[in-house]
Amino acid sequence: MTSETPDPRLRAWAPVCQAVALLLGPYAEVVLHDAARDEVLAIWNPMGGRGPGDPSLLGELDALDQAAPDVYGPYPKLLPDGRRLSSVSAVLRDEDGRPAAVLCVNLDRGPLEHAAALLTAFAAPTAPRPEPLFEQDWTERMNEVIGGYVRAHGRPLQRLGREDRLAVLRELDRAGVLAVRRAVPAVAKALAVSRSTLYTLLAELRGTPGAGETPGAAEPPGAADTPASTDPRRPIRTDEGDPS
Repeated sequence: MTSETPDPRLRAWAPVCQAVALLLGPYAEVVLHDAARDEVLAIWNPMGGRGPGDPSLLGELDALDQAAPDVYGPYPKLLPDGRRLSSVSAVLRDEDGRPAAVLCVNLDRGPLEHAAALLTAFAAPTAPRPEPLFEQDWTERMNEVIGGYVRAHGRPLQRLGREDRLAVLRELDRAGVLAVRRAVPAVAKALAVSRSTLYTLLAELRGTPGAGETPGAAEPPGAADTPASTDPRRPIRTDEGDPS
C-alpha cells in the first residue's frame, strides 16, 4: 500500500473513527486494527504509545462465529499508568463476511470518576442545623412548608390550585406562621398570589364569610394590595381590589 493507493478500509472507516475521536475529545482512543496482518492500521488520540504498524495481538478472528454479535463490550482495560478504560470493539467484515478490520474505542474513565466523586461529595448528607439560630425565623418555617408541599406533590407554585393552597395555609397555620404580624405579604409572595387572594383563601380556611383578617396576622387588605390574583387558572375578580 502506498500513499497514492491508500488502504480501502481507511477510505471506508477513517471518517467514522475520526468522528468518534472528535466527539469524545482527548478522553477516547480510537484504533482501527488490520485483521489480516494483526497490526494497528490507524489510531486517533493514542493513549498507550502505540502507532500504525504496531502489533494488535487480537488473536484468531477467523474463529469468531459469523452468527455471533460483532460488537463486544463495554469491558474494562487498564493502562500502565493506572488509568482505567471502558472499551468497545466492533468487528468489521468484508463483502464475504470475513473479518477485515476491528474498530476499538477506549474511553478513559478517570474524568468520569472524578466528576462522580465531586457530585457525591456535594450530595453528602448535611449536618443538622443549629435550631437555636433559627427558632425565631418564621420565614424558614414558611419556606419549609411551601417548598415541602411543592416537592412532595411534584407541581410548581404556578400550578397549585385552590385546594393545594388551602392545604398549604392549613399547614402554615399549624406551624404558627400565620400568627406572625406582617406574615401575609410574605406568604402571598411565596405562593405567587396577591394578598387579596390570600385573604380570601384565609377567610375560607377559617370558615368565615368575606376576606376577614387573620387574628394576630398581618394587616387587612388595604392600599398596598395587588388587585388581581396571579393564579393563571383563577379568573380576575373585580371585588378583590382595594377600595377606591
